[in-house]
Amino acid sequence: MKQLLDGVRVVEVAIYAFVPSAAAVLADWGAEVIKIEHPETADPVRGLASYGIAPGDGGVTALWEVFNRGKQSIAIDIASPQGLEVLMELVDKADIFLTNFMQPARARLGIDVDQIMARNPRIIYGRGTGHGPVGPDANKGGFDAVSYWSRAGAGISAKAPADAYPALMPGPGFGDVQAGMHLAGGVAAALYQRERTGQGSVVDVSLLGSGLWAMQASIAGCYATKSDNIVQLDRSNPPNPVANIYKTQDERFFILGMLESDRYWAGLCEALGRPELATNPLYLNNKTRAENSASCVKELESIFESLTFEKLTSVLNSQEGQWAEVKAPGNALNDEQAMINGYLKYVDYENGAKLPLVPVPVRINEQEAVLRRAPEHAEHTDQILIALGRTEEEILELKITGAIS
Repeated sequence: MKQLLDGVRVVEVAIYAFVPSAAAVLADWGAEVIKIEHPETADPVRGLASYGIAPGDGGVTALWEVFNRGKQSIAIDIASPQGLEVLMELVDKADIFLTNFMQPARARLGIDVDQIMARNPRIIYGRGTGHGPVGPDANKGGFDAVSYWSRAGAGISAKAPADAYPALMPGPGFGDVQAGMHLAGGVAAALYQRERTGQGSVVDVSLLGSGLWAMQASIAGCYATKSDNIVQLDRSNPPNPVANIYKTQDERFFILGMLESDRYWAGLCEALGRPELATNPLYLNNKTRAENSASCVKELESIFESLTFEKLTSVLNSQEGQWAEVKAPGNALNDEQAMINGYLKYVDYENGAKLPLVPVPVRINEQEAVLRRAPEHAEHTDQILIALGRTEEEILELKITGAIS
């Protein structure tokens, strides 16, 4: 069975994580993605250390692989006339052009919208920016920690009441991959429009816009309540004690997610061996539990902290309310449900290493993504140029001039 985007060619002129992650989504769906890198400096992610993850850990450069799996790499100096012409030959045959270069750089290099679409009017031009294509901050650089997490409000909203500072982003590329998924979806919609109209189009996605999308319920709530931030929940006194985090005797954390608390309260109390709590006037219904939340939480804490996690699992699985363990990211490697559904797949490498990657979380007709490793720098330069019709002599001359490597 052919993959969803089989036959679609993507040219990516981008660095770091946001736009490259969009191209990785398209590669997961079967598109041919050609990544343009500078002959000398390449994409900085190849050498990036972040959150304690260093290049080469475990025999692979994890961050590079996450954002660039399934692509081909060609090294072109697009600032040179010869290199720019090679790029344009790729654009001639491409369906999608993706970039996160800012507008002044795009114009200077000859890869802005008008320049690319003059060469290929049917192309889908995808722009990833920090703060949007217009306005006073249009040409201001941004990263996900800056534009997605902090400026859009997540850092403040994730701050615990006792913390002196807003929360830092929970991991590398957290906002980049969300925004990248938005860009990939926008590009796919534009491809559909092209099939109907024959016309190319420009797709814009920004880190700021994606962050605001993620925070939109909070933003609307701020407007409705005339405040700068919605009320942040206090786990010791929440509005709903059975939508809260608790811990077990053996220091394992879990969350109850029983939003329809009246539906599940009696069954939970019965499973916990405390049926009298269900008829206690203080905790009889959602209203009284909210009014007496602090004491209800203490009652539940005393029960949960007397149980091991193994025992808790048996107890909570015997009732109908929703719950889950609060896990660390590495626990996903042992999550049977994730593995059975193909939400994690291992990629094998020639040096014997392997790396778990998360395929694009969209499956159509139950077809799973086929993950392939990310390319070495300039790994496919000769192969791509030969496919363009360049002779070995021409390729050698381009290398001598420094236009490619």
